[in-house]
Amino acid sequence: MTDALTSPARRGLEAPAGLAKIWPAGLLASLVWAAAAGITLALPDVIPWGSTDLFAALMAAGALTLVTLAFTAEIFGRFGRAVKAAGPWLIALGIWFALWELSTAKTGWLPKPFFSPPQGLLQVYVSDGARLGLCIVYTLRLWALGYFSGVIVGFLTGVGLGWAPRFSYWGMPLLKLIGPVPATAWIPVTFYFFPSTFDASIFIVALASGIPVAILTSAGVASVNRAYFDVARNLGASTLFLISRVAVPAALPQVFVGLFMGLYYSFAVMVVAEMLGAKYGLGWYIQFQTAYSAYANVYATLLIMAVLCAGLVKLLFVARNRLLRGQEGFL
Repeated sequence: MTDALTSPARRGLEAPAGLAKIWPAGLLASLVWAAAAGITLALPDVIPWGSTDLFAALMAAGALTLVTLAFTAEIFGRFGRAVKAAGPWLIALGIWFALWELSTAKTGWLPKPFFSPPQGLLQVYVSDGARLGLCIVYTLRLWALGYFSGVIVGFLTGVGLGWAPRFSYWGMPLLKLIGPVPATAWIPVTFYFFPSTFDASIFIVALASGIPVAILTSAGVASVNRAYFDVARNLGASTLFLISRVAVPAALPQVFVGLFMGLYYSFAVMVVAEMLGAKYGLGWYIQFQTAYSAYANVYATLLIMAVLCAGLVKLLFVARNRLLRGQEGFL
């Protein structure tokens, strides 16, 4: 019986070893990306957008890359596994590009100027890339100054609120009073007290990022098991040691929650602040292009902002994983 199961006839029913390593989702993704490229080239545009050929070439290059990975993903190790895990998203993205092309550039179901095809966004990057690059630099400068200053002040305030009962008695009610108020509501006040709109924008971004950090840090410090402090005191630890080596490390998981919340809030507030008086920046660019109904430029800028924010979140995740590596069993 065993010989019958392992006979050449039975082995012939099994898939060849080479075919077993093919990534089916990669093949399907390459087909839909190629279809998006074909739709872009074969069907005429209702309105000229520019960069149509470039977008089709990018879609074709993506399809070629995917079909290559479908046969070779196994040899790329970790990268290959990550690409294979993203297979459903790659298929959905190709379908989205094809439908996007059909509904905007090819049929006009979603008309200009309110909607733009993908090559319309690509044309913005090609024709106005230099100014967008400058706006990115200005936005990142404003965000970095506001976010990190807000995080530092919020962290120190949170440690004080969680550690010192007297400071918490006076400070926590004020924090609870200011916290629910949107940071953008303070714009008129900040523009009066600060000498320039740039300084006022930094303060608004710092306020949006600092408040969640302060609240979560204070909650983390206050929730640390008191037995840890008692043991450290019995060993002769000073107050500074208790705060820096016991309270803060134990509160880091909640501190990072506040950092993530502050990052999202600060990014949203930063765009609003730039719209109200900045000379450059992504928020300023959105307002400037909206005034001329250049919605393709607006969508292209929103895409840049989404990528920037996602990249910053990824960096924060990397920092959190490295700093909290010793607490993996407790998270």
